[in-house]
Amino acid sequence: MRIAIFDYLVTETNPVGRCHLTLLRRLCDEHEFVVFAVAFDNPRPDRIRFVRVPAPPRPLALLFVAFHLLAPLALLVARLRGTPRFDCIQSVESNFGFPGIAYAHFCHRAYLNAHWKAARPSGLRRMARWLDHWLHAVAEPSAFRRAKLVVVPSRGLAAELSRQYPWVDSKLRILANPVDTGHFTPPADFDRQRARSGHGYTEDDVVLCFVALGHFERKGLPPLIDAMARLADRRLRLLVVGGTDATVRDWTRRVAAAGLAHAVRFAGMQKDVRPCLWSADAFVLPSFYEVYPLAGLQAAAAKLPLIVTAVYGLEEVLRDGENGLLLEPTTDGLARALGRFLALSPAERRSMGEAAARTVTGCGEEPFAERWRSLYRQWGASA
Repeated sequence: MRIAIFDYLVTETNPVGRCHLTLLRRLCDEHEFVVFAVAFDNPRPDRIRFVRVPAPPRPLALLFVAFHLLAPLALLVARLRGTPRFDCIQSVESNFGFPGIAYAHFCHRAYLNAHWKAARPSGLRRMARWLDHWLHAVAEPSAFRRAKLVVVPSRGLAAELSRQYPWVDSKLRILANPVDTGHFTPPADFDRQRARSGHGYTEDDVVLCFVALGHFERKGLPPLIDAMARLADRRLRLLVVGGTDATVRDWTRRVAAAGLAHAVRFAGMQKDVRPCLWSADAFVLPSFYEVYPLAGLQAAAAKLPLIVTAVYGLEEVLRDGENGLLLEPTTDGLARALGRFLALSPAERRSMGEAAARTVTGCGEEPFAERWRSLYRQWGASA
């Protein structure tokens, strides 16, 4: 089939983009793909065509509007230049107005209604983020009505979309996101002590790793910092991976104001997060809202215990006390969970991490590709 994919950033550092990259690598010899995106790490230029959409990547609300205007024009220009009609148009959520398959990783209406007040950022980012979510929420009903299929990565998101848009229920398909488990398994020759010392940590420290591209408020960083300040345990350390330069500067000031400059390190954006995971003792994500947090599953593959909230995706794999610890995204809830983890022996923590790795053994890339292969086969048969 000829398949057009519309996505902002089809790159290794973007969670949804990484899913599309896995799909493209695995299926580009079976289908003819054209990717319409702002940026694309093309894994097979010989098989996959890239049409750049010249939209500004930030702020996100402007990106949403610009992509809505420019992506259809890019499609029209491609058609005028001789590109054959596509058998399937696939897009992320409501980012493109005319999807055949809507690949949803968020429900913006539900987030604004149920989670925004608890997780909203501060300052100018508050208005910018709210506007982006609001624009998506306004466009969601139209995009999902036009789509013949709505693909989601978790049962939790499927149930949430059904509650928000009951008429979408028959269109829903659940395809769990891929985790390259072998890629994240710690190698025997990894120098953990050297990696920890590079961040200023010792072997006696208990290092938590927090990974997020941004949206630190929604991911629960504020109550995490408050809980660490309350516990005041000199062993406890936090490595924050991700965030723009401006975000890191802002949070560096906030951490210093909380008296935790000695305990919290900001690694910024990392093309390869594995060394950060492998040097830690646990993964922490006190998020208010997720649909399928790949960072948590990658951390499990890296043999880290999961200290997380029961968000969509993670609630399906977490076994409290076995492969991680369940927490509430409040200062009190985090303080209790961190206290439980600090009370474990190093051997108990390692055992918990081994259990986490076993949990995600069935989340590999080949099952993911096979599910998409089957879905495209059904799409072609019904066309």
